[in-house]
Amino acid sequence: MYSPYQLAVKYLRYYVSASNGKGHGIHSPFVFDLVTAVLNDKTVYEDYKQIELLRKKLLKDKTVLTVEDFGAGSTRGLSKQRTIQQIAASSLKKPKYAKLLYRLVKYFQPKQILELGTSLGITTAYLASAKKDADVVTMEGSIAITFTAEKNFQLLHLANIKVITGNFDDTLQPAISQLPTVNFVFVDGNHRKEPTLNYFQQLVEKTTDSTVIVFDDIHWSSEMEEAWETIKQHPSVTLTIDLFFIGLVFFRREQKVKEHFVIRF
Repeated sequence: MYSPYQLAVKYLRYYVSASNGKGHGIHSPFVFDLVTAVLNDKTVYEDYKQIELLRKKLLKDKTVLTVEDFGAGSTRGLSKQRTIQQIAASSLKKPKYAKLLYRLVKYFQPKQILELGTSLGITTAYLASAKKDADVVTMEGSIAITFTAEKNFQLLHLANIKVITGNFDDTLQPAISQLPTVNFVFVDGNHRKEPTLNYFQQLVEKTTDSTVIVFDDIHWSSEMEEAWETIKQHPSVTLTIDLFFIGLVFFRREQKVKEHFVIRF
């Protein structure tokens, strides 16, 4: 994991070198439309308000949970005592990016959504709210966090979400095998190179021309940057968009030449 200083330097380099977020100079019609219709959409959707009210509540909740942590920087299966407040402060995707996920789902209209890394369910709620008739499958390692997330889904009246609990190494393949294809995936479960690439390899087998995979924290560490570069070079990948804190991957088979964009967001 990069230090806050290292990450700040990397972000500054990205910000200076990235294409501006207005769409100028982007010659791909597909990417230009995505930038103008999704990245630059300033609409304050009603769903935002309810989910952000829940986020504020979680950031004040001092309930203690016993959490199993399977992610980067942890000992496999180590149980830790954490408050919901602490989990919310450290694990929830910032509103700017959670709302972007909402707009991406609204734009692409996937019938099926898969999320690796439920946490307390804020990003899941954004994904599920954007298309309430989509089937949303979200995966979480910790039983205690799953229980809390499911309560949050009930509070938001979201009935289109199924939660699968357990280590992704054990649960991902059975979950994917139940799906004819993967339409939209948000990967935010394990910030290490080898697991990230393993998840990608399993997912890529079920992709179609319209599949979108979003990877979280692609510049979080040197390992994640290496994983991102490997994903970009995969033969099935035809287009990627680097927004620094997240990366978008597309499999548009009608696109004959690979394109990789770095866009300021």
